[in-house]
Amino acid sequence: MSSSPQDTRRARDHGLPLEGEPGEWNAITDVAGVEVGFRTLVAGDGDLREGEGPVRTGVTAILPRGREGVGTSCAAGFHSLNGNGELTGSHWLEESGSLSLPIGITNTHSVGAAHRGILGWSLRTNPALKPAWHLPVVGETWDGYLNDINGDHVQPEHAVAALDAAASGPIEEGSVGGGTGMNCYAFKGGTGTSSRRVRMGGSEYTVGVLLQANFGSRKELVVCGRRVGRDLLDDNPMEDDSWLAPPGAGSCIGIVATDAPLLPGQCKALARRVGLGLARTGTTGSHFSGDIFLAFSTANPGSLDSSIHDQGSELRNLEFLPWGAMDPLYEAVVQATEESVLNALVAARTTVGRDGHRSPALPTSALAGPWPPSQVPQ
Repeated sequence: MSSSPQDTRRARDHGLPLEGEPGEWNAITDVAGVEVGFRTLVAGDGDLREGEGPVRTGVTAILPRGREGVGTSCAAGFHSLNGNGELTGSHWLEESGSLSLPIGITNTHSVGAAHRGILGWSLRTNPALKPAWHLPVVGETWDGYLNDINGDHVQPEHAVAALDAAASGPIEEGSVGGGTGMNCYAFKGGTGTSSRRVRMGGSEYTVGVLLQANFGSRKELVVCGRRVGRDLLDDNPMEDDSWLAPPGAGSCIGIVATDAPLLPGQCKALARRVGLGLARTGTTGSHFSGDIFLAFSTANPGSLDSSIHDQGSELRNLEFLPWGAMDPLYEAVVQATEESVLNALVAARTTVGRDGHRSPALPTSALAGPWPPSQVPQ
């Protein structure tokens, strides 16, 4: 795999006029308890037979409540902007409004391996879960332009390794974990994250977003309101070559976390706002792009747990924000989503993979100011 260096690794390092106040790490892990881990698989160069490589893929793992909270429910909801993709466990998530196991993100043809790995790891981590049945949540995007996607390179143990590596703190971005072989706006894409602090009355909440960005055509790209993609068409091998998919094909899995106390329906409303953040970066949502988003709240731990032993009439209580107070959280999701896309693009490096396919890094010229004063946040 070859790469071309860039001088900085995150969008804010380039002075972009991004709105909102990020958390300490400007990452989904700014939400207390959330942990993220990666297993990145990179091997092989040149022309290899299917099943041999090159390998440009991996697994991303998100633990909503860390290791100690595996099996404890979070209020959750999901939204499909365009359903040309997969998010396992979504039917039960929609039915129950709850999420209790880690989330995995990988490539399209490795969902089963990640699913098996998450299940086994979760049962070992919390043996009390063993008597019941479980429906892990795994999302995917397609990395077949750079990766030998039919080679079964992702195995359950790689999902386990990503889970074992999960931690709080700063998050690596770009070509890492499930994002290793992904492309965004026909540049090298992958994993991106961002967060926002939200103050409401006397309380402060955090909203974090993590994306696996693999969507958009080159001409669509917008950076902070500036249509830069139309001026960056000269080095565009993914769309210039005779390739399987039309421009804009790909997918995006978006995960939103917050510590604000929410109902499942309010989590679903947050998930819907991810699409608005993606639109700020230019995409119009390709038919061949599976854009699926999930949001969860770490408040009210265990209040939505479901057990076969719950046969009595004991009542439970949920604290939640009034619906009329949701607008600042919506704004935070949109802002953090936009920045997550840009962070994925800025962090990624030029990559060469399967059949010599090359995905160029976003040139720093697309991020250059000066920006009009009206666009700079006050």
